Amino acid sequence: MKGVLLVNLGSPESPTAKDVKPYLDEFLMDKYVIDVPFLLRAFLVRGLILRKRPEKSAAAYAKVWWDEGSPLVVLSKRMFEKVKPLANVPMALSMRYGNPNIYSGLKELADKGVTEVLLFPLYPHHAMSSTVTVLEKAEEVRKEHFPNMKFSSIPAFYNKPDYIKNLSDSIQKHLKDYDYDHLLFSYHGLPERHIRKTDVTKSHCKIDGSCCNTPSPAHEFCYRHQCYETTKLVVKALGIPEGKYSQTFQSRLAGDKWLEPYTDVEVNKMPEKGIKNLAVVTPAFVADCLETLEEIAMEANHQFKEHGGENFLAIPCLNDDEEWCKTVGNWINDWAEKK
Repeated sequence: MKGVLLVNLGSPESPTAKDVKPYLDEFLMDKYVIDVPFLLRAFLVRGLILRKRPEKSAAAYAKVWWDEGSPLVVLSKRMFEKVKPLANVPMALSMRYGNPNIYSGLKELADKGVTEVLLFPLYPHHAMSSTVTVLEKAEEVRKEHFPNMKFSSIPAFYNKPDYIKNLSDSIQKHLKDYDYDHLLFSYHGLPERHIRKTDVTKSHCKIDGSCCNTPSPAHEFCYRHQCYETTKLVVKALGIPEGKYSQTFQSRLAGDKWLEPYTDVEVNKMPEKGIKNLAVVTPAFVADCLETLEEIAMEANHQFKEHGGENFLAIPCLNDDEEWCKTVGNWINDWAEKK
């Protein structure tokens, strides 16, 4: 029997330092997130970062926490509940970090008699620290607990027509009554070395002005190319003129060179360029979370206005949008019907 495991990033159990610390430990000790040798990673994470970061992160989570819990988990569950009746096969929901974990999701499917699982990472764009770590963790759990299960996975859907239509329609709906000067596409950032590591050609990704626009097998796994492609397709679908939109990368950490331009830097410059009414969309995420609700809707909003901006619109993620849920259900059924 076939079944599907939807997987999103995850969240701490509560917005307290006590619960944030083990969550950050699991997240940052992932070799696909901080991709350095184990002993160095342990020193950085457990010797340095976890000394102060849990309190700071807990304060940020507390700003966005809902009565029902973590927005990311709540919204993922809402989406799951809408997709479930549309799918012709059993489904389960897991988080890569925290709960419900991947083991519990696979066990739920196994208990229903599922032997063939479609792993569905809820990330439009391929990256080591999102897609790859989900697939690797699921395989690790499968080998240990469900050796007779078979896996397949959904490829990155950054350019799928249905996804682009859902994203474009959502953006258009929220811009309908907002007279914006500029639309900013803000994607989650990555260290540049992650882009080079996922380059299957080992030579194409130079992260210059041309490689993302030059056809290459590397694009199948290139996060940067896929982000630019999503922007290009949405801009075309909405007919946004050149000069009225731009693309940036957010959430960088100190130390390494991360993908540029940086969201916070660019947002702060916009008012002096005459941009007084800004709209921001975050297509790297399908569910609103700390990075969209606190980093963009609160912090970027505040900084924009501090630098002379007047109006700021944070466009919600697709979340449990009806048409998006139908799209996910259709993709699942297309897979389930294949022999």
